[in-house]
Amino acid sequence: MAPRRPVGAGAFPKAVATPAPPPPDPATLYAALDLGTNSCRMLIAQPKGSQFHVVDSFSKSVQLGTGLEASGRLSRASIGRTVQAMRICKGKLERHGVERMRLVATEACRRARNASDFIRQIRRETGLALEIIQPEEEARLAVVSCAPLVSTRTEQLLVVDIGGGSTELVWIDLSAVPRHDRPRAIMRLHAGFVAKDSPFPAARVVDWISVPLGVATLKEQFDDVEDDAARFALMSWFFEENLADFSPYVAGEVGHGFQIIGTSGTVTTVAASHLGLKRYDRTKVDGLRMTSRQIDTVIRDYLSLGPEGRRTDPRIGRDRHALIMSGAAILQALMRIWPTDRISVADRGLREGLLYAQMSADGVLEDGPF
Repeated sequence: MAPRRPVGAGAFPKAVATPAPPPPDPATLYAALDLGTNSCRMLIAQPKGSQFHVVDSFSKSVQLGTGLEASGRLSRASIGRTVQAMRICKGKLERHGVERMRLVATEACRRARNASDFIRQIRRETGLALEIIQPEEEARLAVVSCAPLVSTRTEQLLVVDIGGGSTELVWIDLSAVPRHDRPRAIMRLHAGFVAKDSPFPAARVVDWISVPLGVATLKEQFDDVEDDAARFALMSWFFEENLADFSPYVAGEVGHGFQIIGTSGTVTTVAASHLGLKRYDRTKVDGLRMTSRQIDTVIRDYLSLGPEGRRTDPRIGRDRHALIMSGAAILQALMRIWPTDRISVADRGLREGLLYAQMSADGVLEDGPF
């Protein structure tokens, strides 16, 4: 006969509480990689206060989307360039011992018929796991990256991210948010454009759109137009036509407290040209405010230079000269629709948004002002 369990203290085993997970190590390094239609870019960073400190970075023009418009496929040459760039990124990640990372691909991979094969090839040859994100998440992360540049006086905010294969626009109403909390309200959008239950007043996303036209794809659409000025005008008006479904476009007017933040190589190049920088300086560009008139002056200068002049202009750079006019055409269309003296230049974007989102989710950022 089996012995009976003794009655009294200790008759039943005590419940053991599950130990709480250890707090995140503030010294942890995070990485974010953005593989776009034109460029492969990566940041490795460490949390620091309410922001982060960049430890290492990488940027290379891989032209992944070359020929995609015509064939619907990523070419062997563009895949080869991208694999080489990803190998360099892999080396940096291993050298720094990065474990927390997010590596994403955008429009070119969303559209390419052979994207799945490409993702598998990257995994096989570099060991890196790329994920293709959808337009809404791309737009949301670009918005989050710009939170530190949002003015406390801003009531209506338009964030524009001009990429290689697509352009994302997000219109946000901040009028119900207390002034001091407006940048932080933008940061909270990393969890989604639709506000969840929160004790804080929320930024309201009025509308957003992902236009499948970026600096590379828009240029390819009009490559057969020989006249430089005519090609520029056609690109600008064609881009505007593709904004017809964006509800703030229909409204067509802005009032007091309106701010545009532009994030892309196009916007930062225009800013560098406006400042006359022959050597790019991020500290002078990021956060710079430009008027519509100043932007128009730079674009007119680009047109007067012509293709040859732009190719040798040190303010534009060799990696950017072939795409600057398609980007400028997008920028001019935006200034035509929403003229403002408050366009803020952001040398930041998807990578920074990915870092902020990862760090916020891990709770390693201080909940303080930017």
